[in-house]
Amino acid sequence: MKRLLLCIGLLFCLLSASATGNKAIVYKVDIKDEIGPGIWRLVKKSFDRATEERADYVLIHMNTYGGMVVYADSLRSLILNYPKPVWVFIDNNAASAGALISIACDKIYMREGANIGAATVVNQTGEAMPDKYQSYMRSMIRATAQAHGKDTVTENGKTVVRWHRDPRIAEAMVDERVAVEGVSDSGKILTFTPHEAMQHGYCEGVAESVPEVIREAGVTDYELREYRPTTMDRLIGFLISPIIQGLLIMVIIGGIYFELQTPGVGFPLVAAVTACLLYFAPLYLEGFANYVEIILFVVGLVLLLLEIFVIPGFGVAGILGILCIVGSLALSGIDNFTFEFLPDFAGAIIRSLFFVISCSLISVVGSIWLSRKLFGSRRLNFALHAEQRVEEGFVGVDMTVKEEVGKEGVTFTDLRPVGKVEIGNDIYDAVSNTGVFIQKGEKVKIIKYQAGQVYVEKLVP
Repeated sequence: MKRLLLCIGLLFCLLSASATGNKAIVYKVDIKDEIGPGIWRLVKKSFDRATEERADYVLIHMNTYGGMVVYADSLRSLILNYPKPVWVFIDNNAASAGALISIACDKIYMREGANIGAATVVNQTGEAMPDKYQSYMRSMIRATAQAHGKDTVTENGKTVVRWHRDPRIAEAMVDERVAVEGVSDSGKILTFTPHEAMQHGYCEGVAESVPEVIREAGVTDYELREYRPTTMDRLIGFLISPIIQGLLIMVIIGGIYFELQTPGVGFPLVAAVTACLLYFAPLYLEGFANYVEIILFVVGLVLLLLEIFVIPGFGVAGILGILCIVGSLALSGIDNFTFEFLPDFAGAIIRSLFFVISCSLISVVGSIWLSRKLFGSRRLNFALHAEQRVEEGFVGVDMTVKEEVGKEGVTFTDLRPVGKVEIGNDIYDAVSNTGVFIQKGEKVKIIKYQAGQVYVEKLVP
C-alpha cells in the first residue's frame, strides 16, 4: 500500500512539473522614462535576465517621449539581434527615440489614445538639429523597418515589393519633406494613432493592459516575470542625476580649494577624493567616462599635490592641474558616442564646460565665504583671537639668530658667564655654555640657541 501511495505521489509531482514546464515565460521590461543611460542599463539587465531564465517572449511596456539617440540606437540593436520574439505595448506615448525602439520590435500593440512617431532629432531646447543629424536618423529608422523583411508579389503582371513595415513611412516620422501617398503630406512629421498604425502595418492590435496584449499575441498559458531594480541600480541612478553630479563637483573643487589654504593633508582632500570617486564610478559604469577622463583627473590631482607640497608658490603645475581636473569633469559628462556621431560636438562641450565651471565658481565663492565664517568668527573656536600687546608686556623675539648656530666669532666683552659676542658684523648677548669665565677677545663658537639666548663655548687652539 505504501509503495502504491509513493508511486501515485511521484506520478502527481511529475505531472505537475510537466504542466508547469509547459507554461510560456513572458518577461516584462519597462521603458517609462527618458531614454538615457539609466534606461539602457535597466533594459540590458532585463534582457540578460530573460536569457538566463529562458524566457519565450520579451514584452516592453513603453510610455516615453524619447531621449538620447545613442541609447535608442543601442536598444534597437539589442532588440533586433535578440533571438526570442520581442513585443512592445505602447501605453500612451512612443515618440522620437521611443518610436525607433518600437519599430525594432517584432510586434507592436497600442492602447486606445496612444501614438507613435515624431522621431525628428532635436536639441535640448526642442529645435530640430541640422540635416546631417536628421540624415543619420532617417537611415537608422529606415533600416530598422527594413529589418522585418519584405514579400515579393506579382500584381497585374508586375513584380511588386511589399515591406512588412514600409521604410518610407518610418522615414516620414523623421523628415517632414518625405511624402507618402495616402499616408502623409510633405511638410508634416508623421505620427500614427493606433488604428492608423494598424492600417499601415505599424501595429498588430489594440489592447488596454499587459494581459490583454499577451492574449492578443495568442499566448494563453504563460507566466509573467519582471526584473526588479536592485539597490545598486537605484544608487547609480541617484548618483548620475544632474543635481547630485553638480553637488559632487562642488565638493571636489571646494575640497581642493580648502586643501590649498591649509598645510598638510587633511579632511578637505579626503572629501574631494571621496566625491570624485562617487562622481566617476557611476559614469564609468554607464559608459560616459572611460580611462582617458579618469587618467586626466589623476594627472591634474598629482600636479596640484606637487604644487602644494613640492613646488613653492603657485605656478604652471597648479594651473595645468586645475585645467586637467576641469577638463576631465567636463568630458565625463559627454557620452563617447558624441565624438563619433556628432563631428561638430562643440555645443556638447560648451554645455558640459558651462555646467562644470558654474558649479566650480559656486564652490569657490562658497568656500571663501565659509572659510571667513569658520576662521574669522569670534563665536566659533576654529581660530585664536587673543591679542598680545607690547604695552601689556609682551615682546617679540627675533628668531633669525637661530641661523647663527655653528658659526665662530670672538667675545666682545668678558663672559661672566653672561656678556656679548661678535659674530661677523653683529653683536649678540651670549652665555658661556659651561658657565666658565671667558675673557674678552677669545675665539668662541655658538653651540645652541634656546629661549631667545645664544650659548657659546671657547675654542681650544
